[in-house]
Amino acid sequence: MTKKEIVKTISEEIGLTQLKTKEIVQKTFDAIVDTLVTEKRIELRNFGVFEVKKRAARKARNPRTGERVDVAEKFVVTFKPGKEMEERVRLLEEQAAREAEAARLAALAPPPTVPESYRPQPFVTTQPSGISSATNPGFDYRAPKTSLEHPKPQSFGDGFPNNAQSAAAAGSTTRSTGEEPHGG
Repeated sequence: MTKKEIVKTISEEIGLTQLKTKEIVQKTFDAIVDTLVTEKRIELRNFGVFEVKKRAARKARNPRTGERVDVAEKFVVTFKPGKEMEERVRLLEEQAAREAEAARLAALAPPPTVPESYRPQPFVTTQPSGISSATNPGFDYRAPKTSLEHPKPQSFGDGFPNNAQSAAAAGSTTRSTGEEPHGG
């Protein structure tokens, strides 16, 4: 999170403009730095303690060349979090550990089983063409008859319906004998 994001969050919470909130936040940071420079310590209850400490001179190693280097003593700012901050961070760590453990257990658990009664069963019927529905389990060749379906007209193998049935369907009163008319 940046200072700009802090300013935006605070300004939305308390209803001040971002410009006024930015000025307040900057003054707070400036006061912390000024106090550290003059008094070398600032304690903010429920937050923590900033302190200026002197780091002793030491020998170090240049990581690129590997040669030993002398580092002079210097002042550094240290921070020790307060009890409330430590407690909130500890709770965050515990939550992350619980989530990691749950993810680990989920990865180890076998996949859930589906009861046999819920599993789709393929229809096994043999069609005239020799194709079995077992080779295509997602398709049921046995289409159900409904009351809305009309019976199919009978055919004599030539692809045309029976003449008597078609005449009856058309409302004709004459009956066809199925013979060819005599030519004249």
